[in-house]
Amino acid sequence: MTDGDQQPGETAADREPGVAPVATPEPVPATGENVTQAQAVPEQATAAVPARRRRWPLWAALAVVVVVLTCALPAVLLVGLVGGAAGRTATGDDRATAAARRLGARMTAQLDRQAAALLGGDRNGFLDVAEPGARADLTRRYAALRALRVTVWRPAADGIPRTVTGRPGEWQLAVRVEYCFVVPGCTAAATVFGTRWREAGEQPRLLAVEESRTAPAGARPWEVSDLAVTFGKRTIVATTPALRAKLPGLLAEAEAAAKVADLYTVGGAPPDRYLVYYAGRAEWRRWYGGGRPRWTAGYAVGVGGGHHDVVLNAESLSPTGVDDLLRHELTHAASLPERGYSDRATWWLVEGLAEYAGADGQPVGRYDGLPEVRELVRGGWNGRLDGLAPADDAADDRVGGSYGVGYLAVRHLVDRYGEQRVLDFFRLVVHDRRSAEEASDQVFGEQWATLHDDCVRYVRTVAG
Repeated sequence: MTDGDQQPGETAADREPGVAPVATPEPVPATGENVTQAQAVPEQATAAVPARRRRWPLWAALAVVVVVLTCALPAVLLVGLVGGAAGRTATGDDRATAAARRLGARMTAQLDRQAAALLGGDRNGFLDVAEPGARADLTRRYAALRALRVTVWRPAADGIPRTVTGRPGEWQLAVRVEYCFVVPGCTAAATVFGTRWREAGEQPRLLAVEESRTAPAGARPWEVSDLAVTFGKRTIVATTPALRAKLPGLLAEAEAAAKVADLYTVGGAPPDRYLVYYAGRAEWRRWYGGGRPRWTAGYAVGVGGGHHDVVLNAESLSPTGVDDLLRHELTHAASLPERGYSDRATWWLVEGLAEYAGADGQPVGRYDGLPEVRELVRGGWNGRLDGLAPADDAADDRVGGSYGVGYLAVRHLVDRYGEQRVLDFFRLVVHDRRSAEEASDQVFGEQWATLHDDCVRYVRTVAG
C-alpha cells in the first residue's frame, strides 16, 4: 500500500450541469467465451480454461486506499495543461474570454460528434474530427474502448480553451469524460485529460489527446495500450495482445472471485461489473501512473462512480497464485466507499477484510501468512492495530506480517460477532469515518479498547 494525502473524489452528481448524456447503443450480450482484441480492427477468439490455485508471492496493495478517486481535479492541476483558473460565468467576460468560450463550444460539438461515432461503431467518424498526426493514437483508443464494450461516453469541456504559447492558432482544452463499459445504465466513471486543437472555422481540428494526468490514478489502460478483452457475467478481464492466452483462465478465476467479493459489499449494491487488468512489465509501470511499492502484486484504484479497477502484476504471480489475490482485490472493489479512505489507522480493517475474503473460509491454521505473522509478533510489534500499515520500502516479511495481523484481527471479530456485524462496523469506520470507539459501541455493544486488546491477544495466541 502507498501512503500519502488524498483528494476527495467526485460523484456523477458533481459534474457540471447542462451536459446532456450521449445516446447509447444497446449492450452486446456478455459471455464467458468472447475475447476481443483491440487493434485497428477488433477480432475475436475462444479458448479453454486451465486449472489454478496458490498464494501470490507478493502482496496486494490497495491503490484506492492511497488513491481515493481523482478523476475530477480541476484543469489547473493537469500536467502540461492550463496555466490559470477557467472562468465559470458568462457575465463580465472580456472580449478574448467570450471568444474563447465560443471556440470551446465548437470544440465540444466536435467531441460530441466523436462520442456519437464511438458509441455507434463508426471508426471513420471517430477519427474524422482529428488531424492525421493524431489518428494513430485515436485509432488505438477507439479499438480499446470498443473492445471493452463502451456504452456511455460523455465528454465535456473542463474550463475554457487556452492558447498554446509559441504556437499561433493552437489551443489547449481540458476535457472531462464520463464513461461506462458493458452496462449502459451504470453510474459513470470519469477522467480528465488534455487536448490540443487547431482553430479552423466552425469545426476546430483535434491535434492531440494527452494521457489522463489526474494524479494519482493516471492513465487508464485503454488510453495507452492495445487490449485483448474477455467478458463474464460479473467480470471484465483485459490484458495486452501478447498475454491474451491468459484470458480464459483469468476470467474463470475472476468469475469465481466475484461470487465471493459480492458477499462483502458495503454501502449499496455490488459493482455492476468488476474490471480486472492483467499487466505485463511495461504496462505495470505505466498503467494508472505506475510507481507502486515493489512488493505489490495487485491493487484496486478508484475511477469514479463507485467503480474500482483492479490491476494484477503478471510478473509477480505464479500460474496458481491468482485466485486468492482476485478475491482480495475484488473485495476491495465491493467494500470500499466511492471516495476511498485516507486514514492509515484503519488500514488493518480494510486489508484484514480483504484478506479474510481471500482466505475464503479456510481454517486459520492454513493461512499462508502465519510465518510472517510470527516473525512480526516476535520481532517487537507494539501491539497496535492502527500502526500496521507497511512503508513502501518495507521488507516482504514485514508486509506479509502486517496483512496477516489484519486478517487475524478481522477473523477474530467475525468468529465472535458474525460477518454482518463486522461489515456494519466497517461501514461506520471506513465509509462514514466514525471513530472505532463509536462504531464498536454502536455495532458490538463493547468498548473498542477492550475489543482491540482481545484481537491482539488472539493474534499473539495464534502466532504462538
